[in-house]
Amino acid sequence: MHRIALLALFPLLAACHEKATTPFDGEAAYRYAQTIYDIGPRVPGSPAWQKGGDWIVAQMKTRADTVIEQRWVHQLANGKDSIPLRNIIARFRPNATDRILYITHWDSRPTADEDPNPANRNKPVPSANDGAAEIGMFVELADVLKKTPPTVGVDLLFDDGEDYGNFTANTDVLLGVKYFIQHPIAPNYQPLYGVLWDMIGDKDLKIWEEQNSVARAPEVVQRVWSTASSLGYSDYFVPEQKWSVDDDHIPFLEAGWHVIDVIDFDYGPQNAGYHHTLQDTMDKISAKSLKVVGDVATALVTQQQ
Repeated sequence: MHRIALLALFPLLAACHEKATTPFDGEAAYRYAQTIYDIGPRVPGSPAWQKGGDWIVAQMKTRADTVIEQRWVHQLANGKDSIPLRNIIARFRPNATDRILYITHWDSRPTADEDPNPANRNKPVPSANDGAAEIGMFVELADVLKKTPPTVGVDLLFDDGEDYGNFTANTDVLLGVKYFIQHPIAPNYQPLYGVLWDMIGDKDLKIWEEQNSVARAPEVVQRVWSTASSLGYSDYFVPEQKWSVDDDHIPFLEAGWHVIDVIDFDYGPQNAGYHHTLQDTMDKISAKSLKVVGDVATALVTQQQ
């Protein structure tokens, strides 16, 4: 109730038909995405995972007010093996009481289990749209927030172990956000609301309202889609429901937090998508799409609403 009451203090942006803009640079976001992509698939415990995490920390330390790392070892469901995991949290205005939480996973899936070629299914996913795009967006957003302090406190959570295991069995997946919820970064930590950004770099960008988000945090969905509309982006943020997605927002919703999923799950041609395949490469994403989503993410935390 406290979070909902606070949200009421900020009326939604009025929709308009002219495209607005923010200082967010889509080309810079794409370059950052290319950099983390070139390090290689960030499978937990791999050399690329170690190097990629170190790179994210280094970027955030030059931009954010505070950077926190959460490190732990996760025992896999098979009972025999374990993997190291690492959440990275970049905080802006850390002393502000009213906060917004942005979330994205930075790990890569170890198996391209949806690849049309069976020979590829034990190889790691390159993770351009399913990871690198969002990391690039967060780094560029941090550039903006360093120059233009947000109107509220902002926490950027790069969570680990989202994509490791079996989603059907709900084993060894969504690990970073579960740890984050169980190990708060500050006493009584709970943001006004949160937004999970996932698969937002697709060249053919079309983001529908996610069903779990609408059912359990409708005021946050309305806020995000109204902000997109005010920026002239209704062609990209479609105000209709389509997918129900098991993603990093679910543990937050189950814990009573108002966190929604902003995700373009239509990735690739019909019946031949790129999700969890070796086709999830940088040529499938665009700086234009990153600009659209980055503008919305920026406006939510820098414009008085």
